[in-house]
Amino acid sequence: MTTFDFDGWDGSVAQARALQSRLAGQVVLEDRLPAELRFLAGFDVGFEDDGRTTRAAVVRLDADTLEPVEHHIARVPTSMPYVPGLLSFRELPALLAALALLSRPPDLVFVDGQGIAHPRRLGIAAHFGVVTGLPSIGVAKKRLHGRFEPPGPERGDRNPILDGGERIGWALRSRPRCNPLIVSPGHRVSVDGALDWTLRCLRGWRLPEPTRLADRLASRRGEVEVVPGLF
Repeated sequence: MTTFDFDGWDGSVAQARALQSRLAGQVVLEDRLPAELRFLAGFDVGFEDDGRTTRAAVVRLDADTLEPVEHHIARVPTSMPYVPGLLSFRELPALLAALALLSRPPDLVFVDGQGIAHPRRLGIAAHFGVVTGLPSIGVAKKRLHGRFEPPGPERGDRNPILDGGERIGWALRSRPRCNPLIVSPGHRVSVDGALDWTLRCLRGWRLPEPTRLADRLASRRGEVEVVPGLF
């Protein structure tokens, strides 16, 4: 199991926020993806035992076909209660444990949660990306930070999410008559690149395939059928 000590974090909210601000300075908002991008991965988190156990799901997919080739669930003791804006300190240990179960690392990661669309520019997808070095994108179901005008009603309609004069993500209508997704880069992906990859991974559902499949596992709504022969 992968362990991570949050760089000596003492457990306090104040130090967690300070650590977020420091790590946010390491986020790279440029497209630095492998020349040959073969595998994506989706991550999502749920909880068991009245919140005492954190359950992280990971699904690895073929980047061309979006067919799943591998999936795992990792369970770790929950390390802290929910604190708004500090979700990564609650979920990251389980996500890293799930990543360690993969037979090979992905080339690009989608995380159910915020990237830089966060008060200190370090949501769970950005924190995960900085710690692992993997290119990452945050796809959240609700806004945490920033403002945007509602996008049009059709699939693919989008409007930028702004914080002051800075563009920190996109409100994306991924399916007609559904609330928009909040898409923002995590690490080693640009704001526009995060949108482009999310659009590539839509298959008629509200969520892009990597996080849709991980969500099914994390929330126990069903297993993922792995397609043989794609490893």
